[in-house]
Amino acid sequence: MPKGYWVSAYRTISDPEKLAAYNKLAGPAVRLGGGRVIARGGRVAAHDAGIAERTVLIEFDSFEQALAAHESEAYQEALVALSDGVERDFRIIEGID
Repeated sequence: MPKGYWVSAYRTISDPEKLAAYNKLAGPAVRLGGGRVIARGGRVAAHDAGIAERTVLIEFDSFEQALAAHESEAYQEALVALSDGVERDFRIIEGID
């Protein structure tokens, strides 16, 4: 079964306090949903139309698990805390089996 991934590429961080509040809630929500952080922050080499800002990659055992974690009450609470504090491209993708 192919794994599922959350990919977050941040374009701007306009409110670091909202991001911090989100991080405090999102980490436990991701772990509760079965997610494992593969990459967070760190160095980024952006190409084409990419922006070298914060990037996060989270792995789940399946695409369905990744979808369910995003829809969970715990993660939705984290999104409320984040609100308009960042602009990011967030995707849930299926890996190759």
